[in-house]
Amino acid sequence: MTDDLIALAGEAVAHARKLGADAAHAVAADGRSTEISVLDGKIEKVEQAEARDLSLKVFAGKSSASVSGSVLTREAIHRLAENALRMARLAPPDPHAGIADPEQLVTQIPELDLAADDLPDPAKLEELARRAEAAALAVRGVTKSSGADASRSETSVGIVISNGFAQGYRRTGVGVSVSAIAGEGLGMQRDYDYSSAVHFVDLRDPETVGRGAGGRAVARLNPRKVKSQSVPVIYDRRVASGLIGHLLGAINGAAIARGASFLKDALGRQIFGSHITIVEDPHMLRGHGSRPFDGEGLACARRNLIDKGILTGWVLDLRSARQLGLQPTGQGSRGGPSTANVFLPAGRETPEDQIKGIAQGLYVTELIGSSVNNVTGDYSRGASGFWIENGELTFPVSEITIAGNLKDMFKTVRPASNLEFRSSVSAPNCLVEGLTIAGV
Repeated sequence: MTDDLIALAGEAVAHARKLGADAAHAVAADGRSTEISVLDGKIEKVEQAEARDLSLKVFAGKSSASVSGSVLTREAIHRLAENALRMARLAPPDPHAGIADPEQLVTQIPELDLAADDLPDPAKLEELARRAEAAALAVRGVTKSSGADASRSETSVGIVISNGFAQGYRRTGVGVSVSAIAGEGLGMQRDYDYSSAVHFVDLRDPETVGRGAGGRAVARLNPRKVKSQSVPVIYDRRVASGLIGHLLGAINGAAIARGASFLKDALGRQIFGSHITIVEDPHMLRGHGSRPFDGEGLACARRNLIDKGILTGWVLDLRSARQLGLQPTGQGSRGGPSTANVFLPAGRETPEDQIKGIAQGLYVTELIGSSVNNVTGDYSRGASGFWIENGELTFPVSEITIAGNLKDMFKTVRPASNLEFRSSVSAPNCLVEGLTIAGV
């Protein structure tokens, strides 16, 4: 499959060069997916999708244009290249645009085990969804299902660049999720659980997922409101990854080049406690965001974005690196600088010990909406979760807002010991001191 895609991308690049393009970069992709949804034990939806497309970026000097198409005959690809070059010649120049120099290209391609041959067929997907929903409904206090889903996907990519790069890879995915409702009428509460993996054998069993969703929904019944105050907040690991996401947005090279980041002057400075290291590992075996090379043909490697609390560098693609006068970091993609498999390593405290150490505080399980200013670091999110009183979770809370500034929040982050890799950005429970709760 990847050889076929590389050939298609190569045809686009070769024709663009033949027409007079100074450089060209093509990505051919083939994606296939199946999703089955179940509600009350009956199939509610079956979706199957197949798509094959090609994206081409053509350079005329320092000007460029991008086009894409899904008709991939030789004639259609040639027309795509002709249109791209015509548009590029009309576009304004960008002094930082361009492809990598040949000596910058990746030379060793790692094997990351990103594709499985044992993906479940539609009948198995239906079974997984039914089992997850049945397990959720079996939880005492659950009154109805909001639906369960099971899915599989397979994506192949071929990248060809006129600097000599021509590589591709294939990745697969499988997932199961369920949403459960507890209570009746206006007192109903909803929650969910899910599992996703590259290989089917790594997927959590659907009964565990269903019980997790049901238990969370029941625990949220009869929520209360709390008074406005300043307290420590524990982010459950399902939402703690959002804190890491805000960091990644602030150290993205494109934002730094625009001066649109509250961390634009923080390079080499201590922004977290010295106990905090945040890692990117794009070569993690079977990782949710793993990739053997970046989208511009450069090598990517494990690095500490934060090392003992110190910000070590920016997330850079070729363009942002040139803007900042730095070397690219192998974090390029079609959409700009991006990361793969970022995580906050587990701390020493157990989640239970963190709770026990709090006289009054909030345990957040859900964040709603977002008002985060990437320029100032001001942070405000709607939230729900559980109130902590004398070291114990006491009652569910809802309709509150938590606020602070990310600069101050980063300095007090304390990770718990329950790290679990469930997405391309992962974190354990995180305790953050001194956040403001807006309640009643």
